[in-house]
Amino acid sequence: MNFPQSYIDYLVHFHSDRDYFECHEILEEFWKEKEVQHRDEIWVAFIQIAVGLYHQRRNNFKGAYRMVKNARRIMKGRRTTLEELGLHAEKLLASLKSLEERIRAEKAYESFYFPLASNELQQVCKKEAANKQLLWWQPSNLSNKFIIDRHKLRDRTEIILQRETNLYKKRKNRQC
Repeated sequence: MNFPQSYIDYLVHFHSDRDYFECHEILEEFWKEKEVQHRDEIWVAFIQIAVGLYHQRRNNFKGAYRMVKNARRIMKGRRTTLEELGLHAEKLLASLKSLEERIRAEKAYESFYFPLASNELQQVCKKEAANKQLLWWQPSNLSNKFIIDRHKLRDRTEIILQRETNLYKKRKNRQC
């Protein structure tokens, strides 16, 4: 089966360095590349799982719960798609329910693993992880502050410049 490269990259980061922020960035970019009418909500669910785990790891249980609950809701209606993406749909949904309950009870973060059904997907991800010099199927390194506080520590120069450009265009259009 031919899996999207962005999905493979997401899974590699998700199960290797546990950079959930990067997982979010990868799939959001992939999702936004599609025209609005062709955007598949399943990718939103994967993004929300990564964001939810990012929040849980930082003890933001309210945000984590909201993200995981919505991701599970989306995925419940997409079992066939999950199977096509090389996952055990029922195992994943059960794991997400358990995760949702852990978060609701404000229990400490534990690394989450997608139940892979496809040996091909697993082998592709292992190879890609090795190419990126990452160890496949690793738990989170909770002492890595860059991964845990990525949103605070990243270079935001590009985002700030884009906001300034948009603000300039907005003001210019008002003057016309």
